[in-house]
Amino acid sequence: MRKDLLDILCCPVCKKELELNVVEEKEDKIITGTLTCTECGEKYPIEEEIPNMLPPDLR
Repeated sequence: MRKDLLDILCCPVCKKELELNVVEEKEDKIITGTLTCTECGEKYPIEEEIPNMLPPDLR
């Protein structure tokens, strides 16, 4: 996932902003990490550069 993608993503549950936590980064891409909603606290994993933005009950 590219960092600039964070500007257009929002929480699919409550539509609020997401906070990025990087575990592994290579050049300008996030390899693994999490996106956490600043409002409801739901966490969305980033694995192999792909953010899983499905709501919790659909993962």
